[in-house]
Formats: sequence, C-alpha cells, structure tokens
Amino acid sequence: MNSILTKPLSALKYRDTGVLDETRFEKIHVEVFSNPEIASATVANEIADLIRMKQEKRELCILGLATGASPISVYKELVLKHQQEGLSFKNVVTFNLDEYYPMNKESTHSYHYFMHLHLFNHVDIKSENINIPSGTVPIKDVHAYCSGYDAKIDSYGGLDFQLLGIGRTGHIGFNEPGSHQKSFTRIVTLDHLTKADASSDFQGIENVPSKAITMGVRTIMKAKRIVLLAWGTKKAGIIQKSVEGEKTSQTPATFLQDHSNTTTISDGEAAAHLRRFQTPWLVGQVNWSESAIREAYIKTYE
Repeated sequence: MNSILTKPLSALKYRDTGVLDETRFEKIHVEVFSNPEIASATVANEIADLIRMKQEKRELCILGLATGASPISVYKELVLKHQQEGLSFKNVVTFNLDEYYPMNKESTHSYHYFMHLHLFNHVDIKSENINIPSGTVPIKDVHAYCSGYDAKIDSYGGLDFQLLGIGRTGHIGFNEPGSHQKSFTRIVTLDHLTKADASSDFQGIENVPSKAITMGVRTIMKAKRIVLLAWGTKKAGIIQKSVEGEKTSQTPATFLQDHSNTTTISDGEAAAHLRRFQTPWLVGQVNWSESAIREAYIKTYE
C-alpha cells in the first residue's frame, strides 16, 4: 500500500468536493492512516476542537459515543487532553449508541461500566449530562423509553458529532442486517456473528445477551457529523462492502452513503480490500514492475 496517511488531515471534517480517480468507487469518504494511534489522535483533535468552539459560543456540545475496541484509543487521547491541556467537558452532553438487554449498569459487561472506565471517570463531565440506554427498563416500558431517548436527543437540537464503530455484520450501533433506514431507537435481537464476536468477553456465547437497545439508523443519520472507525484485517471485508457496495439493509453501514458529512477513519489493514489498494491498476497509475504485473495477473484470473 502506498497511500497511507501519516499526517493530520486539514479537511477531515468534510467530504472532498473533487473525487480523486483512485477513490472513484468509494461512496463514503475514507481516510487511511498508518496505524490506529495516529488516526485516533486525529479524531480526538476534531472532537476537542468542536468542544472548544462550542465553549467559545457558550453552547452545549452534543456527542454521540460508541463502545467496543475501536474507540478506546480516541477516549484515551481525550482524557490526555483533559489532563494535559485543560480540555473541559463541562459543556458536553453525551448519548451512547446502545446497551445490552437485559444488563445491569453495575456489571463489568455493561456499556455504562465501559464508558466510565475509559472516559467519564477521568474528565469533568457532569453526571447529569451522561445518557446511556438502560438495560433494566421493564420490557413493557421499552418502547416508550426508546421514544423518550430520541426525543431527548432532539431536545438538544440533535447530535453535533456521532462516533461509530462497525461490526462484521455491517452493524452500526446494534442495527443488525435487516434494519430499516428509517428506524429509530428500539430493542433489537443480536446477530449470531455479533454474539460470537462478543463471546470471549462473556466467557462463552451462551452468556452473551440476545438483545440490545440501540439508536436506530435514522437517529444516527440525523447527526451533523459522523466518523466511523475501523482497525485490523477482520474489518477489511465489511469496510469494502460498506464503502464500495450497493446500499442495502443487509449491510446497515451502507446507509451512511447517504450522509453528506461522514468519514471512515481506517488503518491500512481495514482498508486493504478497497479497490485503490486491492486492484490499484484499475483506478490509477501503477509502476509496472515484474512483481506488479504478476500480482495483477493473479488477482485478475484467480
């Protein structure tokens, strides 16, 4: 791969208006970094700049936050900015994407625990400004609770910034294959692959909750800015499908193709199946060395 970025992006916040030839198959803006640490620092810088800009205007900053392995390094960078640069979170209101159901918030498996472990316990955010879906709402009250969650987001004027990861099923939040583009916050049944990926954390797939409460696709898509994180080879296939594939409910992340201000932030491994890396001769100039000719022949006829 010869297009890995190692410097901060000057235009990270907005999709390029002029599409480079090598990215012409990509329906979502993708920036590729040499490693997750550099990428995470760049995303943390954007979030910090947004918080400070809102502070200067005496406004609240409304953040949509994700869990899982992908955003941990972003949260680490934000904590460092609080500790070393004095970045304050007093004007920040957060809404998390999802929570397992049923799930007690004191459980080490809960996303309430996760968020406090990696971010909230280390910054000066007000406790009343933290919103995480409850995993203990009585089932008869879930529908009303979910409607209230969306209404609360709307009451703040919507999300200024939504951070996302992506599952191997193509889920964003816990919007699994089959999720509707206009879905709101609701209770869902988790895909078997999603449960399998979480099984090591729960000491067996049989211990993984079968359901979750998640922001809906439409809730996510209403955010003013969306950044999706993807690291490692296990995400390469689904990133290619989400970015270059046809929009379909079977891969909910493809709905992000319709959002005007979304960027996928990836390392080289997660971006490896994109055409600009997989078959660069189809999208740009190539130095046709003997090894490049051999690779092109193999990939064309395999």
